[in-house]
Amino acid sequence: MSFLAATMFFVSIRGNAQTLKQYRDKANQVINNNSGNKGTGVGSLSNTDIVSALREALQIGAQNSGKKLSLPNGYFGNQIIKILMPPEAKKVESTLRGMGMGDQVDKAILSMNRAAEDAAMKAVPIFIDAIKGMSIQDGLSILQGGNGAATNYLKSKTTSALTNAFRPVIKNSLDKVDATRYWKDIFSTYNKVPLVKHINPDLTAYVTERALNGLFVTVADEENKIRTNPAARVTDLLKKVFGAK
Repeated sequence: MSFLAATMFFVSIRGNAQTLKQYRDKANQVINNNSGNKGTGVGSLSNTDIVSALREALQIGAQNSGKKLSLPNGYFGNQIIKILMPPEAKKVESTLRGMGMGDQVDKAILSMNRAAEDAAMKAVPIFIDAIKGMSIQDGLSILQGGNGAATNYLKSKTTSALTNAFRPVIKNSLDKVDATRYWKDIFSTYNKVPLVKHINPDLTAYVTERALNGLFVTVADEENKIRTNPAARVTDLLKKVFGAK
């Protein structure tokens, strides 16, 4: 197993843990053996080539994800990342549906997803800035990090900035699609029910967190597509690195 072959598996977020451990151990061995040759990789591929390919893969994944999620039903039509009522509001939802207010609850859920879709593209420049800053050491750390390392890298570099940038956009988006009004109506009605504990969760914070979670899930899927599908390797460097055997 070569250093390059191990690299081709760096973006996998699923799979057999023992197999991933074997790739990681072998990669560590090769890195240690080559630690004195100034970053030169196997054959015609340098470590710089490999990290550049990782950057390209992540950039393409971020751009594709932003475009996909910003389309109508980008969130609402995807059952994996669709934003539903928060856990603490499940009792609220059940109670209101039982009172014949299911249509109002459905409008609130749709509005939350429309807000996330409206804001999705705002994350792309933040992702791109973080990806451009990836060093060779970052790339090797991703390789050695095993399952989920690429996604965790982006999370560690962008979550704070994304949250700060997304929150006002989400708030404006929620206002634009009347989600705030639907939410207020739902909880005002629920809080009038006798003997219930009043609930007033932060809608903007909740939708922001769920929107970012869906974005990371989608970026990971795009990365995995580049690893497994030759048609998704749309640049010469991606073909060179991820297509090598």
